[in-house]
Amino acid sequence: MATVMEFTMPAAEFPLGTVFENLPEVTVTMERLLPQESLIVPYFWVRGGQPEDIEADFEAHPGVNSIDLIDSVEDEYLMRAEWDQEYAGILNALAEDNIVVLSTIGTKDGWDFEVRGESHEEISEFRTTTQEYDITIEITAVHAMIPIQGDGYELTDTQREALVLAYERGYFDSPREASLEDVAEELGITQQSLSSRLRRGHRRLIGGTLITS
Repeated sequence: MATVMEFTMPAAEFPLGTVFENLPEVTVTMERLLPQESLIVPYFWVRGGQPEDIEADFEAHPGVNSIDLIDSVEDEYLMRAEWDQEYAGILNALAEDNIVVLSTIGTKDGWDFEVRGESHEEISEFRTTTQEYDITIEITAVHAMIPIQGDGYELTDTQREALVLAYERGYFDSPREASLEDVAEELGITQQSLSSRLRRGHRRLIGGTLITS
């Protein structure tokens, strides 16, 4: 059964993390990163800085060969990175074990990953690979993907828990009855992790209910 793992890692240990040293207000978001046999070339969105500053800071990392600005929407920039194939980082580990990245959010406080393997064994192999590469990650959740109410779309247990609790506590009310900090504290997770779970949950619910193929 497909298995999802959520994990965090320090900002500087991911190739794009150098940007936070000089631009601490920047947020980096990547979606749906598919594994490739040789090299992963991700597209990602950056918010909170100027393109020339962002490019210069990203290129300071030894694992980055080049950064290109692809497009912009208001104050968000779509960028593309090419990596050094000899750099044995988290991207290599993901590609080696055929792990799909469902989403990634990075801030100065660290990186929040949600990844999926076709089985629990694949996820276990990925964890072993990170240890062999001496990559520091902290696993925050591991669970099987379970369709909700048989409607064909899927929420993870942690996404469902976050959405339901936020709803029950009045986070979605106007005015709000609870803050992101309140709900995160009750769940025992960081605000960044809660924000990621709510966003991913919303994406899947919208994709399963409002979007038709």
